[in-house]
Amino acid sequence: MTIAAGIDVGTGAIKAVVFDVEDGGKGETKWLARQTEKIRQRDPLRLAREAYDNALEEAGVKHEDVAYTATTGEGESLDFTTGHFYSMTTHARGGIFLQPKARAILDCGALHGRAVIIDERGKVLNYRMTSQCASGSGQFLENIARYLGITQEEIGDLSKQADAPEKVSSICAVLSETDVINMVSRQVSTPNILKGIHQSMAGRLVKLLRAIKMKEGTVLMSGGLALDTGLLAALNEEMVNQNVSIEVLNHPDSIYAGAIGAAIWGAFRHDKLAKLGQLPMAS
Repeated sequence: MTIAAGIDVGTGAIKAVVFDVEDGGKGETKWLARQTEKIRQRDPLRLAREAYDNALEEAGVKHEDVAYTATTGEGESLDFTTGHFYSMTTHARGGIFLQPKARAILDCGALHGRAVIIDERGKVLNYRMTSQCASGSGQFLENIARYLGITQEEIGDLSKQADAPEKVSSICAVLSETDVINMVSRQVSTPNILKGIHQSMAGRLVKLLRAIKMKEGTVLMSGGLALDTGLLAALNEEMVNQNVSIEVLNHPDSIYAGAIGAAIWGAFRHDKLAKLGQLPMAS
């Protein structure tokens, strides 16, 4: 067994996980610990170290016990880790770990949405991303929640209470926020505003799935918006509207998909290097 850690440095949060991995990820993979820290204008590099140390403490292991510590996202510059993996590959591998029947990942993050089609091993076959300026992002929803005076945790349930949603038309976040301000002035209810935003986001994400030629099967949501039940509901409604045989799911640990994939790929790389006699020096 190999103890491996994964650290996903995102735009809005840091996620750290520790796993006990057998045979480079081909055997049993056992959770040992998970930690998350919202950045909130704090130093991401310092938070990454804190999240990592807390995860090791939760797992009951020391730094020297970890065979491979892998980063993903914006974590390449961390100086206490072993290696780095591109976020698309880590979300794909983490997604397969969480939902083995998934054949695509919808990574819904703070600044973008990304659709990734994968095979049964978690290998990336194709992908598409939204524009960084698009209004289909976690940061946009966070800004809207703040303006509406609600918490992010309330968004999903409120969205599902809508009875006459109004879609946001613009793909520009700034203009979309103006749309929302106009809706509030017209006394459109908060649930109808949120459901309209979710419908607009769902429409763009489904277009990404169609662009990568995902026509049927299971899609797993990952990223910061993965547990937004209102967005999940809107995505599945959009699938029905477009007569697409795709089921979109999330998982309680969906936000950790990138960190999970980093840890598992790290264990795989460690196993290969060990067989070649080329293990890196311990940090």
